[in-house]
Amino acid sequence: MEELRSLQGWLRSDPVMRGSATVGVRGSAPRPGEMGTAIDVLQLVTGNGWSAASFVLALVAWRRTRPQRPRLEIRRGDTVFVLTGGSDEEVERVIRALDADRDGDGGQ
Repeated sequence: MEELRSLQGWLRSDPVMRGSATVGVRGSAPRPGEMGTAIDVLQLVTGNGWSAASFVLALVAWRRTRPQRPRLEIRRGDTVFVLTGGSDEEVERVIRALDADRDGDGGQ
């Protein structure tokens, strides 16, 4: 949860993201008697001015500040995009896929 709160703060402080998206953290703890960990999700609600490029670049910049760089999954509907290394090629691939998914062709 601490990492998600850190990412939430990072995105909220980014001037481009602040003007085009609402960022929140949702979580659910295990029910009484269940073993396991909580499931925590960063939820992003975007507006008309949202930019996939700005979002992905903000994620990569935040990730670089972490001592152990976490694997990031971006889910939009049924589509999952994964950022593992943050190479230029990976960033471009995710940006293209998010833009294509937004335009309605499912990232194809």
